[in-house]
Formats: sequence, structure tokens, C-alpha cells
Amino acid sequence: MTLFTPHAGDDPAQRASDADRDQVAAVLGEALATGRLTSVEHADRLDAAYSAVTVGELVPLVGDLPDVARPPATPATERHRVSAVFSKIIRRGRWVAGRHTELSSVFGALIVDLSDAVLPGREVTLELNSFCGKLIVTVPADARVIDEGSAVFSKRSVTGGNGDGDGPLIRVTGNARFGKIVVYRRTRR
Repeated sequence: MTLFTPHAGDDPAQRASDADRDQVAAVLGEALATGRLTSVEHADRLDAAYSAVTVGELVPLVGDLPDVARPPATPATERHRVSAVFSKIIRRGRWVAGRHTELSSVFGALIVDLSDAVLPGREVTLELNSFCGKLIVTVPADARVIDEGSAVFSKRSVTGGNGDGDGPLIRVTGNARFGKIVVYRRTRR
């Protein structure tokens, strides 16, 4: 038995809510933390959870995991931070971003590709801060991007508009000071 159990009598064909997906994500996060899932299994299942349309699609994702009491703390998928200080960091491939992902570069370069990343939910906030550094972010081809950031003596280029699909909404905040921030949409493969 797992922490995620649909309400008694719920039809497996019933549409899943964001709360249902978040509950499954919390169970998967606990399973990763306790060594019951590898990071690859966790990423695959988390991706499937946030792509699930019905409750019936969620149940098998946690069906082989034990019932674990989880405190009402912030799940691991809520916040994520990557910083490059006097260095160059490249993050790409399959990884789990947070609902609020803070990326910062101080006298360094940070290159982040979200194309293959697992995004926890339909809306993600990227807080981009650059001080005398460079920050380059690639978002998925179907993402919708809203820029709410600022720049002082810097270059700030955020493209992405409304997207051309049903992709995630990526809200870009933060500021560039004497640095460079570039956000662009991945071309379709």
C-alpha cells in the first residue's frame, strides 16, 4: 500500500488533479531518498506522473512502493538551486528541476538545458541572477515563456513567447547586473 490512494469509488478514468500528481511526486521523492528508486527510475516515474492525465495512470507509478509517512514538508521538487561562482557549469540531459529553480552566475558561466529535464508541473519559475557572469538557458520547444526580470548594464535576451504547443509555462524572474542572461527555445529535433 502506498501514500497515494485514489478516493474510494474513484474511476481510474477520472482526470487526475495537480494535487494528485504532487502527492505521487512526494512518494517518489521519498522512495529516491530512501534508496528504493535509482535517480533514473525516479526521473522516469516523475516525468510520467506529471504527464499523467488520469488517476489510473498514477496508481502504477507508486504501486510497488511501501506506505511511508511523509511529513508535510516542502517536497524536493519545490526548489532547486545551481550556482556558478568563478567557474563554468553545464547542466543538460535528464535531471529534475524544481518548481522554483534558482540559477545564478557570479564571475562565471552557467549553461542549462531544460529540453530533456523533468519539469514538475505545468508552471515553473526560473529565477535567473547574473553578476559579472553569463547565464544561458534552453527551454523546451513547446514551452511558453514569460519574462518578469530586469537588467542593469547587462544583456538580457528572453525569447519563447507563447510557444506552439501545450508545453509548460516558464516564468523567468531575477536580474542581470554587469552580466548576460539569454533564454531561448530549443528547436524541434
